[in-house]
Amino acid sequence: MELKLYVDRLSQPSRAILIFCKANGIEFEEVKVEFTKKETFSPEFTEINPMQQVPAIVHGDFKLFESHAILIYLASAFPGVADHWYPADVRKRAKIHSVLFWHHSNLRRGAVGYIFNSAITIISGQPVNLQAAAEGEKLLLESLAKIESYWLQGDGPFLLGNEKPSIADLSLVCEIMQLEAADESERERILGPHKRILKWIEDTKNAIEPYFDEIHSIMPVAREKIKELKAQASKP
Repeated sequence: MELKLYVDRLSQPSRAILIFCKANGIEFEEVKVEFTKKETFSPEFTEINPMQQVPAIVHGDFKLFESHAILIYLASAFPGVADHWYPADVRKRAKIHSVLFWHHSNLRRGAVGYIFNSAITIISGQPVNLQAAAEGEKLLLESLAKIESYWLQGDGPFLLGNEKPSIADLSLVCEIMQLEAADESERERILGPHKRILKWIEDTKNAIEPYFDEIHSIMPVAREKIKELKAQASKP
């Protein structure tokens, strides 16, 4: 069965799915759906994902959306995926689920609230929303502190003290990498104090090279585009 990934590389969960497939030798067709151009609202894409968000997949006659569900499906449906990504042990899986559920209510809400309203929204031709960005930043900072004080506690370098990365590591690191769209000073201000998180990001990146840098190559381009648009907006 042919696997199609409906993604936008500017979307952090889209990047996680692309990296996972490449790292595990899963063949796929990448179908680009640009959310900044409102392509997620097209009738064709809405038929695949009625929630009108990327990513989504079509595998034969099977359609699925929500990135965590997709990662779990890919890890379970395709042979040859290493056990560390999504362990067969039910208790280890449950621990990974706990990270993923926490992610959506905390880190994701904070990161999206901050970076979308302070930067990404500009690409869509909308003004920044400083109040929404500030609210997002508050939750983002709280979430980063919780990752460092709880989720990264343990003997191993990865979440839950694991020796190798899981789909949770990939999902959360891609989320944090969205900060690459912000100014360097902003990234340093937010991430600089979290040395353990910075090491975890580097460890995750090294574990899945060259795919990590390949898929994230869009972020410096997005950052320069945002700078350019901000400069234009500030001109009288």
